[in-house]
Amino acid sequence: MKNINIRYWTAAAILTLTSVACVKLDQTPLSSLPAENYFNSDAQLQSYVNNLYTPRTGSNSNDQTFDVHGTYNYGTFAIDNNTDNMASKGNGDDRWILANNKVGQTGGDWSFSYIYKVNYFFRYALPKYEAGTISGSEANVKQAIGEAYFLRAYEYFKRLQNVGDYPIITDLLQDDMDVLIEQSKRRPRTDVARFILSDLDNAIELLGDGVATTRITKKAALLFKSRVALFEGTWLKYFQGTAFVPNGDGWPGATKDYNAGWQYEAGDIVAEYNWFLGEAMTAAQEVADNTPLTANTGIVPQAAGQTNPYLEMFGAVDLNAYPEVLFWRQYDLGLGITHNVPQYTHSGCQGIGLTRGYVDNFLMADGTPAYASSDYAGDDYIDSVVVKRDNRLQIFLKVPGQLNYFLPGATPARATPTEPYPDITEGNAERGYSTGYTLRKGINFTDREHYIKNNEATTGSIVFRAVEAYLNYMEAVYERDGVLDGKAAGYWTDIRNRANPDSSSSYATTIAATNIAQEINNDWAAFSAGAPLADLTLYNIRRERRMELMAEGLRMMDMKRWRALDQLVGNPYHIEGFKLWGPMKNWYASLKPGDNVSPSSASAYLRPYEANPNSAIAQQGGYLWRMAHYLSPIAAEHFLVSSSDGSTVSTSPIYQNPYWSTRANETATK
Repeated sequence: MKNINIRYWTAAAILTLTSVACVKLDQTPLSSLPAENYFNSDAQLQSYVNNLYTPRTGSNSNDQTFDVHGTYNYGTFAIDNNTDNMASKGNGDDRWILANNKVGQTGGDWSFSYIYKVNYFFRYALPKYEAGTISGSEANVKQAIGEAYFLRAYEYFKRLQNVGDYPIITDLLQDDMDVLIEQSKRRPRTDVARFILSDLDNAIELLGDGVATTRITKKAALLFKSRVALFEGTWLKYFQGTAFVPNGDGWPGATKDYNAGWQYEAGDIVAEYNWFLGEAMTAAQEVADNTPLTANTGIVPQAAGQTNPYLEMFGAVDLNAYPEVLFWRQYDLGLGITHNVPQYTHSGCQGIGLTRGYVDNFLMADGTPAYASSDYAGDDYIDSVVVKRDNRLQIFLKVPGQLNYFLPGATPARATPTEPYPDITEGNAERGYSTGYTLRKGINFTDREHYIKNNEATTGSIVFRAVEAYLNYMEAVYERDGVLDGKAAGYWTDIRNRANPDSSSSYATTIAATNIAQEINNDWAAFSAGAPLADLTLYNIRRERRMELMAEGLRMMDMKRWRALDQLVGNPYHIEGFKLWGPMKNWYASLKPGDNVSPSSASAYLRPYEANPNSAIAQQGGYLWRMAHYLSPIAAEHFLVSSSDGSTVSTSPIYQNPYWSTRANETATK
């Protein structure tokens, strides 16, 4: 099969797709694209699909279909910011600020513009494919159609996570108000999830693994299927009986006649979530059994000739060399498609750091929790916290005095050769440090050009990594069956062996030494539905996921599907960094309370969101949560435009998500 490689996912593709309004379910046909005379060859199909990889609006280089490195930011490694894993400075994200999280007037997650673009492709390409009239390589035609199925599934999964119940639109709609109102009806979330899996099954059947991993492959689709199925299975399990699942107590969908008599396809909610968990297991196993993990030498290179493939995988230019990477974006300096991630790893990672809770949650190298080990060296200094710790913390947490750059010749202007003491008072996000604990993920030790000028890095950006399949299987089988089977045990052992290559670290040792009363201080995942987990095996499966997927953008997804934020309702949580007001205060000779840091009277540990006592998070006493925040509200305009008279919200077929108002600028009620 000929490999057609979208090497750079650039917006300068053959076709130009017009922007479409987010409010409408129907769109004017693309006048610049004579569909009846198009979609006649594999090249034409591929050209259209190429555009679906690019920024979704076409006007914002950061509005990517996939989460990949942007221009002036810490890229995908910053997505977990504003969680219990990572933090920045300033006022914090509105989702933690009760007064700021409100129903919007317009926009939001109720959007169909991207779905329209994919459906346009299906409207005209599928009949020609089924009739056998598309010229060119059959493998290329199947690849393009498979990618389109995947991309629609990927977009729908965004809507499922953010909104839940959602209309399922598979065709272009005629410009008729009655038709549009009918198609605005929300489908219960499990129907949406099953639709996503159906699209992915179609993609898996059509896609190959012989294409470059800068395109969507069969393995990537299988991994994504396991993610979607695990998400929905665990969501249903932990939210069962509540307003956040169909037929639960207070489910707003029950207010609409069109949902009367609706039932779970599997029979009941328990059978339904077990079905999803089984689907997650099957898809994950197919990936994990056929994809090895990248080797870890356990070292941070500090001189030419030293190497660690595991560490370097996150900052390499060519990720084709890493079978664990199933899908990634490539960059090119000559084409001006670049980013700034390696430069940010030489300083404060654009002012985003790891939290104290995250660092403390890492195990010792022998697999025991820090609080249960005599080897724990404390946290008076940054280099102390990595002593005899899990190797993932050792290689990814930067320590003052370590070398960031050691290539021969003059040091480039944008490089910081030696890691300094964290500059926690610097207000410039490009150079400043937020928590004192700062990541090395994304660094490149071998290519000088990334550090010569601003925004000239070309390291690859990972979208899917096979280790997630290992983790997904472990969790799915345990959530479904309550025991680890041989596959899960083997996958867990493989992950641990890679994480600690020079020492034995049995997960059984970890489970036996775990005290959940200690873990709830450091890890939101130690909770579900507001209560600490009683099952220590399940907790440590979650912990393993947290340690392995450091700064890879899945933390909030996990917190929501585990219902791991209820404990923050009415109980503020203080985000903390390193132990500033201990011996490390001597690194800052003139430092005093008020110098852009939190005072010692509040905590010995730096609180980045409370350095300014007038910040919103400081004023409310820390992070706070409301149950409504598990789903985003639908903006007020959507109820109005779909109502019978343009003003009576109750006549709209759309219903609001639990505990949100249909009026703009109102906060959640619960």
